[in-house]
Amino acid sequence: MKHLDKLFQELSQQQLEKKTRRHFLMDCVSKMGGLALAPLMFGCGLESKPKGLELSQRDLNPLAPLPPPFRGKAKSIIYLHMAGAPSQLELFDYKPELAKYHNQPCPESLLEGRTFAFIRGVPNLLGPQANFTQKGESGAWVSDFLPHFSQVIDDVAFLKAVHTDQFNHGPAQLFMQTGSPRLGRPSLGSWVTYGLGTENQNLPGFVVLTSGGKTPDAGKSVWGSGFLPSVYQGVQCRSKGDPVLYLQDPDGMSRDMKKNLISAINDVNKEEFNQYGDPEILARINQYEMAYRMQIEVPEVMDINDEPEYIHELYGTQPGKESFANNCLLARKLVEKGVRVVQLYDWGWDSHGTDHDGSIDMGLRNKCREIDRPMTALLLDLKQRGLLEDTLVVWGGEFGRTPMQENREGKQQSFLGRDHHGDAFTMWMAGGGVKKGASYGITDDFGFSGVDERVSVHDIHATILHLMGFDHEQFTYDFQGRPFRLTDVEGELIRKIIA
Repeated sequence: MKHLDKLFQELSQQQLEKKTRRHFLMDCVSKMGGLALAPLMFGCGLESKPKGLELSQRDLNPLAPLPPPFRGKAKSIIYLHMAGAPSQLELFDYKPELAKYHNQPCPESLLEGRTFAFIRGVPNLLGPQANFTQKGESGAWVSDFLPHFSQVIDDVAFLKAVHTDQFNHGPAQLFMQTGSPRLGRPSLGSWVTYGLGTENQNLPGFVVLTSGGKTPDAGKSVWGSGFLPSVYQGVQCRSKGDPVLYLQDPDGMSRDMKKNLISAINDVNKEEFNQYGDPEILARINQYEMAYRMQIEVPEVMDINDEPEYIHELYGTQPGKESFANNCLLARKLVEKGVRVVQLYDWGWDSHGTDHDGSIDMGLRNKCREIDRPMTALLLDLKQRGLLEDTLVVWGGEFGRTPMQENREGKQQSFLGRDHHGDAFTMWMAGGGVKKGASYGITDDFGFSGVDERVSVHDIHATILHLMGFDHEQFTYDFQGRPFRLTDVEGELIRKIIA
């Protein structure tokens, strides 16, 4: 019996030793993992507010107007994004040398070591498919695709040598709007609204309007808030029908009843916030209250029917339809009412030449007809109302177009078209502290690459933030254990276009 007791004790000790070694290793792994995960969880905001902490005014009203760190020249932004990437070679970047070598084989030096979306083999050069003339006192070149725009050519500053390292639509659109080609980063509009709030508490700080029949290839992430609280994401409104779904209360729901209901819901939300400290609960509280306030002002500001006839004639608007023209007029009304950022996305600028609508000679020309008059009217209207001085207007796509004809391997091209190209494209800015009639950047004789004064997407973001009153290197948000910024670790001010 004693022998069995001794044997049992020896076996138990062996099992204990094995268990101890195993647990030691498991504890090491789990505790090291916990150390690594803790800052990530903190950065995600799960414990970003101590439980039971009294809420600040910023917590209670995250869209309250705030002064910028230094005095910016712009108070609001209207960003016109041409989703699909318009061809700079038919609009603003005139290249007579390219016309001279039209239909000649592309020099090998332009193709060596390059990657294109669809071009295979050696394509032919494609001369400009538009006629160019110099306009205004600045003498800026503009094509006959944009006859109305020549009226305001002296009010804009051109960036002729913008470049990007993205040549697929989705990642390039994300990069242009969020500073990163990958999902999860806040959009430019979200950053600005987070930093400045908005002047009208009855409207969202960041409004999005779309036209062209589709949303951008990157989807709604291009106006998302990323790791910022979701209260700063863009609010998409419609220019046809109810601007926001469920704007009208159902039958039997009075205004007072709605107010009491939201108040009761948010009392519960505040208790939950005190328990968990999750900032998204605050976002939920503010979104309920914003939705309630929006019911008063949104129907009025989103209605263009009451605009005078000369304004409809100026913009080419047609009330009741969803169009870029209607959206330009709505953008003016929104900034006039104190909205901080208005983003217009117009889909359909992908000019590959694989069909009639995607051709340079007809598809691009037709798209220009849709935007030429209203974007010109927007600048004229803002100017005559005294709004252009503190409203920054930005125009551009996600990349540019090649100076050579697209030729897809194994496919016959029926129409003239150009492939995606990130080495050089044109954008413009106006108002909000931008130097009038300026032109920055020079491309080579074929418009293939920038040869002087090249600017990156980060440079553009840095300049926009500067005009809004921010130092892009200091404007940060802590996430996943480190400070993030819109311009990442890059970006230089484009000082020559700042007035």
